[in-house]
Amino acid sequence: MKLLKDIDVAGKKTLVRVDFNLTLEDGKILDDFRIRATLPTIKYLIENKAKVILMSHLGRPEGEKKEEFSLKPVAQKLSEILGKEVKFVQDCVGEEAQNAAASLNEGEILFLENLRFHKEEEKNDAEFAKQLASLGEIYINDAFGVSHRAHASVKAITKILPSVAGLLLQKELEVLGKVKDNPDHPFVAVIGGSKISTKMELIESFMGKADSIILGGALANTVLLAKGIAVGKSMVEEDILPRVKEMDITNNAVHLPVDAILCVDKEGKGAYEIGPITRTPDNQMILDIGPDTEKLFAKILDGAKMIVWNGPMGLFEKEHFAHGTKAIAEAIIKARAFSVVGGGETVAFLEELGMIDKFDFVSTGGGAMMEFLSGKSLPGVEALK
Repeated sequence: MKLLKDIDVAGKKTLVRVDFNLTLEDGKILDDFRIRATLPTIKYLIENKAKVILMSHLGRPEGEKKEEFSLKPVAQKLSEILGKEVKFVQDCVGEEAQNAAASLNEGEILFLENLRFHKEEEKNDAEFAKQLASLGEIYINDAFGVSHRAHASVKAITKILPSVAGLLLQKELEVLGKVKDNPDHPFVAVIGGSKISTKMELIESFMGKADSIILGGALANTVLLAKGIAVGKSMVEEDILPRVKEMDITNNAVHLPVDAILCVDKEGKGAYEIGPITRTPDNQMILDIGPDTEKLFAKILDGAKMIVWNGPMGLFEKEHFAHGTKAIAEAIIKARAFSVVGGGETVAFLEELGMIDKFDFVSTGGGAMMEFLSGKSLPGVEALK
């Protein structure tokens, strides 16, 4: 695979696929982490006199132009961060985009409107890819977070333009490649979140590779139920129970919560209490790990040389049930291992706590990170080879 620094970009129109699928509320950006993660590539291109054309998607407009999914506020935020003008066009293809791209000077930036305003993007349409490719001379994929998608701006376009990996994509593959193929030991994987169905392959890929696998969040409820432990009215995925039972969940490397914060409702309006995992009343649900579990998991993390974490330990959106996730974050930082964290929810929570800079590597990919670590090939990465 060719890398950005392998090529001469001076004076060239570089078409850069970024992942600026950010969380917006009333047109305001709540988290600019993905913008900041891509700055090394953007700054490198500016410094090396490239003409920079950025393209991204935002949300799921399903092939229709919808104002709430416009990338204009994102372009404005990038301009603010760089302290430099970022030109914006109302479409990603067509005459306006063509003219704006053609008139770019060296070191200038053009930001295209949402790729997913065109249904052809998600269909990996060759003709749409040609229209995008006509704007540039070199294609750069710096969007690890969408590289597990075979979309026109990720896959089809590589057949038309000379294509390379950007600095962020390169870093993601290097760090996550080490986690996947050659982790330092003791190696601990912390897997949380709501659905085990989306993380089964990730968990299975760590079996025999990780010295310890910590499971928390609602996904642990399904594992507990598979082991015959009643979990009250906690969230579970009953349809996947047979497959969970086939997993080696009695493996000594797999660690489950031993106590929990229990409550009758998710809002935490009713009384909540700490209880052992073995006794969840029928009218209560598990909404966070308990203090004994926090101590157990912290002990497992202590002394690790490498830790990978994806997914919260509880319903962290509610203050009453956020303590377990925060405790895990603190334990990982205290362990002083090489720490890798990913997943939109987890990253957003760490940003909110001001802890994000205390982790060695923060992946911009949620689904892409899980698929890569599970051993699957990513269409966007394979297309660059």
